[in-house]
Amino acid sequence: MTRDNPKIFVVIAAYNESRTIRSVTDKVLANYSDVVVVDDGSSDDTAARLAGSGAHVLHHCINRGQGAALQTGICFALSEQADIVVTFDADGQHDQHDIEALVRPILDGECDVTLGSRFLGNAHNIPLSRKLMLKAGVLFTRIFSRVKVSDSHNGLRAFSSRAAASIQVTMDRMAHASEILDQIRIAGWSFREIPVDIYYSEYSLAKGQSSWNAIKIGLQILLRRAL
Repeated sequence: MTRDNPKIFVVIAAYNESRTIRSVTDKVLANYSDVVVVDDGSSDDTAARLAGSGAHVLHHCINRGQGAALQTGICFALSEQADIVVTFDADGQHDQHDIEALVRPILDGECDVTLGSRFLGNAHNIPLSRKLMLKAGVLFTRIFSRVKVSDSHNGLRAFSSRAAASIQVTMDRMAHASEILDQIRIAGWSFREIPVDIYYSEYSLAKGQSSWNAIKIGLQILLRRAL
């Protein structure tokens, strides 16, 4: 990896995000030339919105879930000799300016993985119910994954190429966030949490996980561990 001119790939998983995907992608492209959008079998015009954007656009023929889309994007980035792979959400919640803070410790050789934390940074307009659900997810992660983090389901992360190459997401849907933390712990990758800003909107809240889905994810993870 060349510290002065690293190849940073930003991977965005998108499913029916025609409302936000072009704006999100353009903002990231303003500072990072290698943006990979994985259209995860969208039924709207998500992919068409990206025409002429300059992003690498990959397609799943069917909707497989965010975990599978991220894995596809990570594999593509590594095939293009990425030095650092960043994951970024498509719904407009993330701030592209936080990417620099995520990649800097990796470039400086301080760690192999950085994890964005809205609870060390700012969660703008977060409803109390969503905050409590996320805090419950942190407690679940600390008990069952034994990873001490302050925000366990933040999609803003960065990996060195060697750490990214070790990530093999097999839980296609939203349980992938816990699976990634498990793999970081098992592989022994050094990680650091980075304060980031999350901006909640009516749109992003509607796209987010319900409390029932969060419970199903927890049960899925526990069942997988039992088996």
